[in-house]
Amino acid sequence: MPPGASARHRAADPPALHARAIADLRFIRETMEHASSFSTFSGAGLALIGGIASAFGLVAAGQPTRARWLLVWIAAAAVSAVAGVLSTAWKTHALDQPLIPGPARKFALSLAPPLFAGALLTAILARAGLFDLLPGVWLLLYGAGFVAAGAWSVRIVPLIGAAFMGLGTAALLLPAGWGNWLLIAGFGGLHLMFGLIVGTRHGG
Repeated sequence: MPPGASARHRAADPPALHARAIADLRFIRETMEHASSFSTFSGAGLALIGGIASAFGLVAAGQPTRARWLLVWIAAAAVSAVAGVLSTAWKTHALDQPLIPGPARKFALSLAPPLFAGALLTAILARAGLFDLLPGVWLLLYGAGFVAAGAWSVRIVPLIGAAFMGLGTAALLLPAGWGNWLLIAGFGGLHLMFGLIVGTRHGG
């Protein structure tokens, strides 16, 4: 090695290391933001979903047949989905944030498979006349989706998911008459609680 080459090599190292450290820190920061800062849920929207589920659940409880009971809950799911999408779009627009890219997309992709499984099992169990299993299946799969999606969300999300799974387990183990009330407690009560938490801690 020519004289002075080693000294020049050592002099070039610090800037290169500094640039790499900056790049690594930027990557870590962006990863943590994507993994923990998905707070585009609308607290008001989640509370509205809780109210919708509670109201429809009370209507479902008075239905004379299991088929009509199922139709009421399907209607509740449809109305709640519209309310959730519109309220989330409103909040992200108000915060000048994208709705689809980043954490929201990852969250949706994590939640989609359990929801698809729930829809498929609903059709199969209803056709077999096993309506009493539906509350437990819905609560368990919805909770599992939240636990999985919690990897891309705020810390409370997987905790809410675990609570849904607990209610789902209870719905499968307790007498069938508990099922509708556990659905109201989950899709109504937990969404209301979730909405209050998001509303107070994550910007409305």
